[in-house]
Amino acid sequence: MMNIEVIIVGGGLSGLYAAMLLEKAGINYLLLEGRERMGGRILQANTVEADLGATWFWPTIQPALKQLFRELNIESFSHQERGDMLFERSKDAPSRHPGFVSSPAAARVSGGMSRLPDALLAKLKPERIQTGLQVKHIEQQNGTLNICGSYADGRPFSRQAQHVLLALPPMLAAGINFFPPLPTTLLQAWRNTGTWMAPHAKYVAVYPYNFWHRKGLSGEVRSNIGPMVEIHDVSEPDRMFALFGFIGVPFHERQKIGDAVLRDLCRAQLIRLLGEEAAYPHAEFLKDWAADPFTSTSRDLALPAGHSVPPASANNSSWRNCLTGIASEWSTVFPGYLAGAIDAAAAGVQHIIENKR
Repeated sequence: MMNIEVIIVGGGLSGLYAAMLLEKAGINYLLLEGRERMGGRILQANTVEADLGATWFWPTIQPALKQLFRELNIESFSHQERGDMLFERSKDAPSRHPGFVSSPAAARVSGGMSRLPDALLAKLKPERIQTGLQVKHIEQQNGTLNICGSYADGRPFSRQAQHVLLALPPMLAAGINFFPPLPTTLLQAWRNTGTWMAPHAKYVAVYPYNFWHRKGLSGEVRSNIGPMVEIHDVSEPDRMFALFGFIGVPFHERQKIGDAVLRDLCRAQLIRLLGEEAAYPHAEFLKDWAADPFTSTSRDLALPAGHSVPPASANNSSWRNCLTGIASEWSTVFPGYLAGAIDAAAAGVQHIIENKR
């Protein structure tokens, strides 16, 4: 096996972007991903181009991400907000109001946000990517890091490197066993950092055409009734017509209800709001991120929304120059956003490059 300088734990956007930067810098790396797929919290619905995870970016205030799309030849378009929006405060008819255009304007990726991790993955050497490996233990041994864990079938594995980039949420990173132990204050900060998207569930309904536009509606809805509390038009012009909603039902209640009933309730809400045409989607999807063990922990469901940015490394311990957090939550610019993932990854790789000089 090649001499590995850096192991990246996690194959979401930050991990893939870090790998591309290390590739450009000529630094040997290995990327380990616990899932059998890449992309992390970027996920596309099967058979259609609707996003079940990260959906938007804001090009006017996120120039580095905009430049990355340009570099990868990925096209984008402005998020659609034309038309009236609906407010559902009670089970009576929803109230209708003139819509508004968000500022700064949001944009989406043509063909779905999964084009971004796919394009990054295409630039990497296949032999440097390993999936289905869950890291459980990282230990310092005679100036080298020993990274241990298990395959999906329980078989153990072990890899060695000089530096580890943690491209997974701080909450999940805190669940890895480190030896010698990380400073208590650092672990506490990681455990108190909620994971972006961890509590959420999304429902997507795909239709043959955007019938709500014919009624002068934008597809934007806010509801106090639910089960969806926020609904958006996530269509792509002349290509795909869809609505998606954030489900406001708490995770434990979602588990009791079950996915099939929850889909029925979401569809019934769209019928109530938009009319009988909403009863006939040709595809429906539900993604509960709180049930994804590679995204969420039980502690994520208990923490209040929002957090301060935790330290990305242990500056006052033996881990100082060999372990760095690079997931979006560690970004000091856009924590929790796609732009934050590439910001934190770039900072982590730059730290490695500077230490080599």
